[in-house]
Amino acid sequence: MAANDGRLDEAARAGWLYYVAGNTQDQIAAKLGVSRQSAQRLVSLAVSEGLVKVRIDHPIAACLDLGRRLVERFGLALCEVVPTDPGSTSTTLGVAQAAAVEIEKRLRRPEPAIMALGTGRTLKAVVESLPRIDCPQHRVVSLTGNIAPDGSAAYYNVVFTLADHVTARSFPMPLPVIATSPEERAMLHAQAMIRPTLELAARADITFVGIGDLGPEAPLFLDGFIRRDELAALQAAGAVGEIVGWAFDRDGALIEGLTNPRVASAPIPSRARSLVVALAKGERKLPGIRAAIRGGLVNGLVTDEATARTLLS
Repeated sequence: MAANDGRLDEAARAGWLYYVAGNTQDQIAAKLGVSRQSAQRLVSLAVSEGLVKVRIDHPIAACLDLGRRLVERFGLALCEVVPTDPGSTSTTLGVAQAAAVEIEKRLRRPEPAIMALGTGRTLKAVVESLPRIDCPQHRVVSLTGNIAPDGSAAYYNVVFTLADHVTARSFPMPLPVIATSPEERAMLHAQAMIRPTLELAARADITFVGIGDLGPEAPLFLDGFIRRDELAALQAAGAVGEIVGWAFDRDGALIEGLTNPRVASAPIPSRARSLVVALAKGERKLPGIRAAIRGGLVNGLVTDEATARTLLS
């Protein structure tokens, strides 16, 4: 283990010399006392182990213009549009990295703030893209439960993962994502250890959430939080998307009945007094993104160029 740690230390040093200090591989070899081939392997190792995170600071005019138009069209308070990679099928690429930059910027501010986080694949990719940040002045609260239907920790709950990167006071939600009944949900929310977390979530200054689609491969269904017949009932009721479990229709109105009365998540924080940013892209998520914006469930968006163009068309 110690030898491996030393190897990663050298890889990090080589990565810094190459990507930050601008050294050539010959210069890195001379400074580290290794061959040029070894220097090249160390730089590659730094990339493969995730020790190097590249950010492009050049403003891309088309993306900036799309962001401006989305703000004007939908009255958004924040909109970030990233380039689309036509060869990628990832639902997180680009969006996760851009959101990580925005979250890092917020966490590095000295003024204490409350940040609420949703869950899902995109948020998990965001947190994994964050550098290490020491910000004990901030509080980070989960909007949704961290317990899967089988009693295990929900894989895509991000507050615990965040603690590996960020030194801030973290408040998980020790609840199932969806309770077995409205009565159970009310009983859980009445617990002394839960009420302060719900109250903290309601006072969030900024919130980042993913948008789940409710098609045949809906994350709520694939991850075991709802049954296939419950998914079919939501679809029949006109549901097109969900945010931390709250299902909504094409106008952004929460679905009455069905699974919503059992959702143990905190309500989505007020958009009137805070910023609620959706992180989502792709054709499958388009109906949910459009509905969430239209219904005012969110007032911020990080998406990609292709999705932005379709939203504006």
